[in-house]
Amino acid sequence: MSSQFSVVIPAAGIGRRMNSDTPKQYLTILNQTVIEHTITRLNQHPRVGTIVVVLHPDDRHFESLAVARLANVFTVQGGDERVDSVLAGLSWLSSHHLDSEWVLVHDAPRPCIPLSDLTELIKLAEQPQALDQSGGILAYRVRDTMKRGSDIILATESREHLWHALTPQFFPLEILINAIEKAQLDRVLITDEASAMEYSGYTVALVEGSSKNIKITSPDDLKLAEFYLSN
Repeated sequence: MSSQFSVVIPAAGIGRRMNSDTPKQYLTILNQTVIEHTITRLNQHPRVGTIVVVLHPDDRHFESLAVARLANVFTVQGGDERVDSVLAGLSWLSSHHLDSEWVLVHDAPRPCIPLSDLTELIKLAEQPQALDQSGGILAYRVRDTMKRGSDIILATESREHLWHALTPQFFPLEILINAIEKAQLDRVLITDEASAMEYSGYTVALVEGSSKNIKITSPDDLKLAEFYLSN
C-alpha cells in the first residue's frame, strides 16, 4: 500500500475581510461549514492520513462539527500569525511521528481543491530530488495584465514567469520546521511555507493546478465556491 501523508490546516484566523462576526472557515456553503468541506475533500484522497487542524485558543466552533470526531483529525492551539499556527501543527506531527516524513499544508478556506491536483503534488515525494529541490506547491499561471500602483497606475508589469501560489504546499516535515524556525529567528516575513523554504536556499517546484482552488476571502468567493462544489 502507498504511504499516506499528514496535512496541517491552519484555522486560527478570524477573517477580517468577510464583514462577518463568524470566521470564514465557519461560514456555511450547501449546509456545511467551509472547513467541513475542506476536510471532507482532503479525506477523499487515499494518500491523506492524519489531519491536524490548528485552532484559535478561543475557538468554540470546531468541536461541535462532525468532522471533529473523525479518527484521523486532531486539533492543536495556534499562534498570533499564520506561520505560528503552521509551526504549531508541524511540531505536533514531529513529536507524534505520524504518517510520512513529508507533510501537506493547506488553507482551511480552500474547500475546492481538485483531488487530481493533490495527486500530482504528492508525486514530488516519489521523484529524485535535484538542485536542492525539496517539495513544491500548487500554483497557476497569471493570465491577466498586471499593473503596479495605488490610486493610479505606476507601471505595467510583465506577467511572464508569474504564478498565483495555492495550497496545499508539500515539503519534508523536519526540513520545513527548520526553515520556518530559521526565518523567524532572522525576522524574515513568511507568507507561505514556500517562502520559508526559499529563504533557506531550497529550490521549490511549481506544480500547475486549477484556478478552481480558490481561497475564500470575500463574500463573493462564497458564491463561487458553492458553484464549484455543486458541479
